[in-house]
Amino acid sequence: MSNTMRLNKFISESGWCSRREADELISQQRVLLNGEIAVTGAKWHEGMTVLVDGHVVKPKPTATNKRKHVYIALNKPVGITCTTDEAVEGNIVSFVDHRERIFPVGRLDKNSEGLILLTSNGDIVNQILRSENKHEKEYQVGVNKPVNDVFLRTMARGVRIHNQVTLPCKVSRLAKYGFRIVLTQGLNRQIRLMCEQLGYKVVQLRRTRIMHVKLGTLKPGVWRNLTDAELSGLLPDRKDW
Repeated sequence: MSNTMRLNKFISESGWCSRREADELISQQRVLLNGEIAVTGAKWHEGMTVLVDGHVVKPKPTATNKRKHVYIALNKPVGITCTTDEAVEGNIVSFVDHRERIFPVGRLDKNSEGLILLTSNGDIVNQILRSENKHEKEYQVGVNKPVNDVFLRTMARGVRIHNQVTLPCKVSRLAKYGFRIVLTQGLNRQIRLMCEQLGYKVVQLRRTRIMHVKLGTLKPGVWRNLTDAELSGLLPDRKDW
């Protein structure tokens, strides 16, 4: 960490929460900076004490040739909710039970399964999400009736949901009741709603790839650390991990 930075960035880079959540904590007057209630836009300087709800927030130590934060890929099972609220039964943070304070990068519906990224670096979440939204995410989908050519062509061209037509995407048949779809956008419940518009119901949805990070043979409920190549592929211009 640098010697001076905005307080919300300091809190997020410590791994406590995302920067957006840090802003909310500050606005709710739950953050003390050197014993005083912190205000939006406050600056942290080296040596200052930061408390969130009475708990000390410590800066991450700088290490040479070593990651300062955790970046993992999880094969999320059905039934796990992508929230940092540990009061929610089946929340993803308690499920992973990592020694570091981590949170998901984006979301995957409770009824969906497959690849999701998590990190202890709250400052980087929005950067990765912006990058993801311009690149490919791949899913395998099972539906309740046979997939035909008309369905595949219509899905690929775009379907009207949320008062807009989805962007053209790659769609191919996997099986009689299954198909593969590659999206470059992430509208809420996009695949499920696209299928519903065409008279289909999704019975299984698994994300298998985010950009170049692949689910591979990772078993449900198991996570692994991202490789250096995977990290650099997510944000090619970033050197400090």
